[in-house]
Amino acid sequence: MRDATNTRTDCGEQHPLYHHAPFGAGPGFGPGFGPGFGHHGGPDLDGRGRGRRRGMRAPRGDVRAAVLQLLGDAPMHGYQLMQQIAERSQGAWRPSPGTIYPVLAQLEDEGLVEITRDQGRKMATLTDDGRAYVLERAEELGDPFAALDAEAGTRIDLREPVAELISATRQIARSGTAGQLEAARTVLRDARRSLYLILANDEPEPTDDDGDLAADGA
Repeated sequence: MRDATNTRTDCGEQHPLYHHAPFGAGPGFGPGFGPGFGHHGGPDLDGRGRGRRRGMRAPRGDVRAAVLQLLGDAPMHGYQLMQQIAERSQGAWRPSPGTIYPVLAQLEDEGLVEITRDQGRKMATLTDDGRAYVLERAEELGDPFAALDAEAGTRIDLREPVAELISATRQIARSGTAGQLEAARTVLRDARRSLYLILANDEPEPTDDDGDLAADGA
């Protein structure tokens, strides 16, 4: 077995698995994993979709319907609307300013919303026509958060399998040979590729490899 503190290969070079690992830097894969792994918690792994990175798809509802519904409760400025939508969807839906403000401008043009300034902020309030519109079209507008609530109840918590992957990777990083480290690096890269294929709706067929790997690591 190699010394757990030895982070160099037999050729005397630092192996990239240690400082360019897909889960963060740091020898031994300790705190370098950062948020989102194991006991650190973090975005997305609990299935609630918080803090998605730019470019990744997130569940969305009808922004127009959500804004009208929220303004029916109380006047709000754009940032409050974004906060309320995030809270109502348990963080699964986070519309950007580039989504909210054009909707408010359109509703103002239609006479459904009045925009006033309050302490430097643009406050949106439903007009009488806006309130009548919401009442008359309640069935058409529906509940923009209902689909998100239903989806939230079916999400799978990924923290446990990720923690198990980290544990296995940590063991290899601490005591593996140069060849084992290189093989582990290839496996991690392939896993990353497979996860992106799932996002692209090219989901692989389930296999029994998980059980075999667990038996090998026992």
